[in-house]
Amino acid sequence: MSATAIVDGLEVNYIVRGEGPALLMLAPGGFDATIEKWSRPGLWQDMQVLDTFANEFTVIAYDRRESGASGGSVEKLSWSLFASQAKGLLDFLGISQATVLGGCMGCSVALAFAARFPEATRALMLHWPVGGYRWKMNGRERFARHLEFARKNGLASIVKRTHEGGSFWQDPEAGPWASTIVRNPAFADSFQTQDLDHYLGVVAASMHGLFSRDTPPGAEPEELLGTKAPALVIPGDDPAHATSGAHYLRELLPESTFWPVMPPDQSSDRVRDCLLEFSRTHT
Repeated sequence: MSATAIVDGLEVNYIVRGEGPALLMLAPGGFDATIEKWSRPGLWQDMQVLDTFANEFTVIAYDRRESGASGGSVEKLSWSLFASQAKGLLDFLGISQATVLGGCMGCSVALAFAARFPEATRALMLHWPVGGYRWKMNGRERFARHLEFARKNGLASIVKRTHEGGSFWQDPEAGPWASTIVRNPAFADSFQTQDLDHYLGVVAASMHGLFSRDTPPGAEPEELLGTKAPALVIPGDDPAHATSGAHYLRELLPESTFWPVMPPDQSSDRVRDCLLEFSRTHT
């Protein structure tokens, strides 16, 4: 059963399971990063990751802002902003330190979290970090499609579009605040009455900040070099999770452990055992 916290004035839909050292889970799923992504068909569902880790840890999972049942606000989106929400949720729960598990784009939120809040970061587990030229260009293209749609059709058309399509990651024209618009009628009303030019600037600034490099974003190279938390890096190998990105983190994170197993040999059992062994060792 999920609960609601208020962090930086926004609702955060979250769950807490189990007992023991805290494990903060930063969901995969691009801009549709919800609790449900940990149970979607595939690796995470096969691992039953929430239940598995709840046997030994206090598991905290949540819908990232602008996703699922969590709130959002029209402002420049950044990795630092996403990390601040994660820290605010821990503060709300009275948790001072956690092991941080990130999947996909959640890895970049985890890197930003470790850079901004080193004292709260016990260890990092980074599964399939995003990165690579194709990932960067795909993200920019999604934002560019939304910008073009907004310029041509206006903000009221965006609100209409969100009710006809899916989330931003499913329907780029709907934009980063699609889920919030659908869930919150008051937000939708204010969204379509804001100044269009200002909105376009916010979207463009978000695009440039989030997709600024071919390597995994979230923290500057110098910040990664200064990260003291031990880190496990599990490499991906597709257009959104370039293996080169995982090697970049292996190179820069001083206390990194690179798992030398590549897809498709990363079975759910092997990944689960790897994550559990690392988390037990560094608790």
